[in-house]
Amino acid sequence: MIEAAMIWNEPNNKSHWDPELDPDWSRFAQTAIAAGKAIRGAHPTLPRILGGMSPIDPTFVRNMQAKGVLDHLEGVAVHGFPLDWNLWPIHDWPAKLEEIRAVTDKPVWVSEVGVSSFGAEEVQDWGLARSAALLKGRAERIHWYSLHDLPRNWEATTRHREAEGSSYYRHFYMGLVREDGTPKPSFDEFAKHTPQMGLCQWFHFQDHRLDQSVALMRELGVTYLRTGLSWADRYRPDALAWFDRQMEALRDFRVTVTFCFTPEHKGPGRHHTSPPDDPEEFGAFCAEMVRRYA
Repeated sequence: MIEAAMIWNEPNNKSHWDPELDPDWSRFAQTAIAAGKAIRGAHPTLPRILGGMSPIDPTFVRNMQAKGVLDHLEGVAVHGFPLDWNLWPIHDWPAKLEEIRAVTDKPVWVSEVGVSSFGAEEVQDWGLARSAALLKGRAERIHWYSLHDLPRNWEATTRHREAEGSSYYRHFYMGLVREDGTPKPSFDEFAKHTPQMGLCQWFHFQDHRLDQSVALMRELGVTYLRTGLSWADRYRPDALAWFDRQMEALRDFRVTVTFCFTPEHKGPGRHHTSPPDDPEEFGAFCAEMVRRYA
């Protein structure tokens, strides 16, 4: 079921890790090393992947290498959204991958690549086809973000929300499927690129879209998926029952599970982006999930 464990999500992005509390990423390095060791103790061979970088930054990889993080990993990952948020053109994808390969011999995964339909669904359709042409054969894993649009009455996981202007609202239009469940033109385009391409789909706690997602992924021919199990959610009532339901529903796919998000009472920032007070506690959560699902 689980084919890899990913440690955190976009650790070099302030929407997911607070640089004010950890300006040189020393505390992240301690957290990642603790998780890497704990995962290896729970499973002798499960690949451990550094959470996808956003922005794609070879300096961050060098920092992690210098701090010993890469000694406890089997791969690194990148995220790219050049038509929405990044300051580089879509045609630079091959060069961006080579920037990371120049500073590490670890396999490089694309754990999120996507295009929003915020401006026009035709833009997303073209962007998907072009991304596939640029990435297939150049990365061991390519996870398209995402299957579903984000419901408008939810919040996107970003620190400044509406203050970001249109950048914030693009988060809500990244799916192949609209909020009402109808497919966009990109749905049929994506089906042309499976099984070489997989999906990244985050499931919220008690997510009502889980069963529909499984049916749609089977229709699309998806064989591998990236999702997450939240350390913060572990402290909700009936957390394990939800985790069990989610992972059982995904049993027929090769799943990369991302472990991330600090419980409010476990970090000085009282926020999911906060470095944990005790990295070993995060490691213990990772090990628990690996023993349970891998």
